[in-house]
Amino acid sequence: MRKGIGKSVVAAYRALPAWRQDGVIAVVTFMVVLAIYFTGTYRLAPGADRAGLWVRLVELVALCGAQLLRRRVPGGILLATAVLAADLALGASLPVVVVYTDFLYAATLYGSRLASRIMVGIAAVAVVFLLAVTVLLARSSEGTVPAALGLLSLVMVPVWWAMNVRGQREVADSERDRANQVARIAELDRRAAVAAERARMARDLHDIVAGHLSAIAIQSEAVLSMDGDPRTTRSVLTAVRENSLSALDEMRAMIDLLRVGLGPGEAEAETTAPPRLADLSRLVQSAEAAGTAVAVRSTLDIGVPAAVDLAAYRIVQEALTNAVKHAPDARVEVDIGLRDGSLTVAVDNELVGHAAPVGDCGHGLSTMRERAGLVGGTLTAGPGGRGWLVRAEFPVKKGRA
Repeated sequence: MRKGIGKSVVAAYRALPAWRQDGVIAVVTFMVVLAIYFTGTYRLAPGADRAGLWVRLVELVALCGAQLLRRRVPGGILLATAVLAADLALGASLPVVVVYTDFLYAATLYGSRLASRIMVGIAAVAVVFLLAVTVLLARSSEGTVPAALGLLSLVMVPVWWAMNVRGQREVADSERDRANQVARIAELDRRAAVAAERARMARDLHDIVAGHLSAIAIQSEAVLSMDGDPRTTRSVLTAVRENSLSALDEMRAMIDLLRVGLGPGEAEAETTAPPRLADLSRLVQSAEAAGTAVAVRSTLDIGVPAAVDLAAYRIVQEALTNAVKHAPDARVEVDIGLRDGSLTVAVDNELVGHAAPVGDCGHGLSTMRERAGLVGGTLTAGPGGRGWLVRAEFPVKKGRA
């Protein structure tokens, strides 16, 4: 119960802005040191206090005020050093010396690299000085050695501790920056893969649709140029031509949308005719040449829309490529069928030995889902069947090819 309360208090403190954290430290310091002053147990040296309690309270207020600037280097530690010098001149008091170690810690931790190195140098000089004083005065006073060693620890410990914390923070920041860079690179790779796939789809759509619409426009123009055509025929053909040209404009706008973000020249590459499911034999031969046995079962006996046909072919191509890459020498089954108004494509492959799941690397799944989604289909991939199953379904209206 107490541990839980302590963790919640620490978490609430760390959630505060930096200036509020320093304010909390200043308030707690003031209350604790005030209690010590009223008990009268604050003197480092025996004897009566020459300064009086009210002077110590002024020192306390000044020191707690300086704690509000403890992260401001060198301003905060210079103010604290002035208070410490006044305290030493009036007779050293334990609370001021102890609180001053917090300024050493803050200056080393929150200051610049140069400031941290300066603090380490000052600590080293202070260590040498205190050791020298200890050696010189060891014979004159029995309490000199313990006092010097105590002051030595008050100087060394906060600086050493702050340097360790600073080093750990720098390592954590470096790792965080590296992780952010890796995530950024992965995101850029994913976007590049999707952009490349969209460009490929734009070329495919152009090859499939543009030829037919262009032929309609040319033929209607030829009919319109003939003499003696009936008025009704001319009216119909005029409408056909206008609709064809509008369709071409819309198609070009869609292709331009798909090409958004591509560099110059990328959209003009690869102008070959788009493949279809009827051309799967080429994919099978390529996979078998790489050592993968492929069995194709197809119950597709009618044509399907060209865009769906092309999307299905690309998904099979990507799935076979992943299978050859991640599960070499495995057996792959490709099942294609038209059932209940849906074209189903399933690629099921074995996972041989310690083969990694074929869909967990790269951007293959992203591009396949992009491909399926743009024609109204869905795609799932994951463990199943013989080992790894990629399954896509596309809505198909019968009688349309």
